[in-house]
Amino acid sequence: MEEIKESPDYTWFRSTVPLKRIIVDDDDSKVWSLYDAGPKSIRCPIVFIPPVSGTAEVFFQQMLALTGWGYRVISLQFPVYWDLMEFCDGFRKLLDHLQLDRVHIFGASLGGFLAQKFAEFTCKSPRVHSLILCNSFSDTSIFNQTWTANSFWLMPAFMLKKIVLANFAKGPVDPEMAGAIDFMVDRLESLNQRELASRLTLNCQNSYVEPHKIKDVAMTIIDVFDQSALSLEAKEEMYKLFPNAKRAHLKTGGNFPYLCRSADVNLYIQIHLRQFHGTRHAAINPAMPGFFLLSATSFLEPFSHAYAVIHMGLAVTIRSRRSNTLIPLEIRSWTKVPGEEATLQTNHSIMG
Repeated sequence: MEEIKESPDYTWFRSTVPLKRIIVDDDDSKVWSLYDAGPKSIRCPIVFIPPVSGTAEVFFQQMLALTGWGYRVISLQFPVYWDLMEFCDGFRKLLDHLQLDRVHIFGASLGGFLAQKFAEFTCKSPRVHSLILCNSFSDTSIFNQTWTANSFWLMPAFMLKKIVLANFAKGPVDPEMAGAIDFMVDRLESLNQRELASRLTLNCQNSYVEPHKIKDVAMTIIDVFDQSALSLEAKEEMYKLFPNAKRAHLKTGGNFPYLCRSADVNLYIQIHLRQFHGTRHAAINPAMPGFFLLSATSFLEPFSHAYAVIHMGLAVTIRSRRSNTLIPLEIRSWTKVPGEEATLQTNHSIMG
């Protein structure tokens, strides 16, 4: 299978979306790295925060898909912070610098925990309008590393990477998941010792989310049913803390569903954001049609052996077999008969 970092989608992303570096703290060594794409007129975009092993690039598939349909998307990589309150203060300054009053946040693993803590940190003057938590947690004690959290800064980089890699999936996985793991290993190798040590410190220092402070924040929890770094008990605890949160489940996806099951994750993101369409906190350009974004795998597979018609006005992305690129389409009608190729009537001609 083609490596993600050599795929046309990733190459296109890196060649078209510039990486910005911003300093908001008094310490010039603390540099935020981020990709900001989509209409700059949107004042409440969706912001992606990566896991311990991730960088801003790991959400490139979400950026490509969502910006293609009019959303403003920011994917960031935070600098070295050794304390949760220090991170929250830095993130608040970043939003001030970008002139964003409120944001929607998608956080993966540690990114989700930081998103919850930031929502809690700003609860008296809210800066978080909604949360999407993917394979995330609410209490750092689940990792049983709170007693070593203050010693990560002493460990060499190779030992820190070994700690992170121990949580990656082991055993046979499908090609998409294998590609996602390889890509994340590559991203992990790009992090230096201080970056890794500080992230592990934030991930493991004794802390927990106070749910009563963020109970009014709209929330979607995305989980996978197969192997991931989170235990079933940790997932159940999230459900108990946020009983009103919407739940989105993936049968498979491992630790990185936003890479290996991007079409499904993108769909869940759009379903979550759709509730804010037409309000001042919409993350989408109001001039864009309120379509759903799906992928071929999301709607073709259920109808592969049956007759089906997809109604007019649905939006979809098709991956061209010829060029291996994503083609955004508006479906006028779609018909699938057993034993025959699908017939689509769209706003574009398809030659894939």
